[in-house]
Amino acid sequence: MAATAIRYLRSVGAATTAAPVPVDPLPRPMLRAVADDERPPVEPGEFRRVLGHFASGVTIVTAHDPDDEAGPAGFACQSFASLSLDPPLVTFMVARTSTTWPRIARAGAFCVNILGADQGALCRGFAVSGADKFAGVAHSPAPATGSPLLDAVPAWIDCRIQAVHTGGDHLIVVGRVEALGAADGAGGGPLLFHQGAFGRFSG
Repeated sequence: MAATAIRYLRSVGAATTAAPVPVDPLPRPMLRAVADDERPPVEPGEFRRVLGHFASGVTIVTAHDPDDEAGPAGFACQSFASLSLDPPLVTFMVARTSTTWPRIARAGAFCVNILGADQGALCRGFAVSGADKFAGVAHSPAPATGSPLLDAVPAWIDCRIQAVHTGGDHLIVVGRVEALGAADGAGGGPLLFHQGAFGRFSG
């Protein structure tokens, strides 16, 4: 019966299938990391000014990927902290716009070089962009990962990357500690950063 009806419709030139009905596409969603109603009423300049009252230590985070023809990578980092004792974890924060971070990520490991009070110039050398940061800087491979361990630093922590989390305009990098050490009788105290300037601890 159905076949007979289709033959009849074809004989009189009627369409046997429904014509496609045009459908308007859905509007493209707006993509943003933070919604407008989630932004706190804090000016960036005021944020930096107030947070600058928190004194922190200063480190240089280094890494080396044997396949990286540019050589070792490193940057000055004050956003560093211990995270866990069991298992032993540390963390540092790096800007998502950092050109050094992708090289550290490819290496999969890093060494945190904790700086002493007299190493402000070394820190400044690693804070610049586009220069050979390791020029004239003596270093040796850290024992677990081979990341650059800078000579004369009071302490160091050799890590493998365990996790990376997004934190606004920064990344939160978690490292599992594979080895660490401190110089015996390292004097001079730590290099501190406070309100945009280096300082030292005096007890």
